[in-house]
Amino acid sequence: MTAAAPTDADLIAAHAAGDPHAFNELVRRHRDRMWAVALRTVRDPEEAADALQDAFISAFRAASNFRAESQVTTWLHRIVVNACLDRVRRRQSRPTVPLADTSHQEPAVPRDSMAERETRLVIKQALQQLPEEQRVPIVLVDVEGYSVAETAQLLGIAEGTVKSRCARGRAKLAKLLGYLRNPSIESDVPTHESKRGEGR
Repeated sequence: MTAAAPTDADLIAAHAAGDPHAFNELVRRHRDRMWAVALRTVRDPEEAADALQDAFISAFRAASNFRAESQVTTWLHRIVVNACLDRVRRRQSRPTVPLADTSHQEPAVPRDSMAERETRLVIKQALQQLPEEQRVPIVLVDVEGYSVAETAQLLGIAEGTVKSRCARGRAKLAKLLGYLRNPSIESDVPTHESKRGEGR
């Protein structure tokens, strides 16, 4: 009869007890998901790779302090997110390079594909315009699919704070991206005259 595979908590305990292979197994299990979180949080592959490395080093050192008050995955995600936020703060003072204006050039790919690429780029740029405190919860909740409670645990803040930051961030995104829903609209708010005209 084959022995059951050790749980994440078992691996943490084994690592803390000196097992040289336990932490490597933990990394193997969760590396891909942690990488996805890091990449979507910092939006840069090199920064994400560095943040992930920093996070796993921190987790390796802090494993003996794990008290099983939350799931191991939640604990790891919190460490990864914190490492990403550290990276974001460090690069805030770095200059950014503006994207080239290609609006007057002929598309090099079919129109539909170009439109999809442009939409993704616009959404990415809009996310980057949000303050860090709003962007990270939105990435976790709306992109990664975490619940408000899970996001609160990951970020170490109250659930109400997650909700309010997401709400403010979504409101800003709505203003930045509103034209994507109706690019022909000339005004966000219809005038009273136009409403009366529609009823005639």
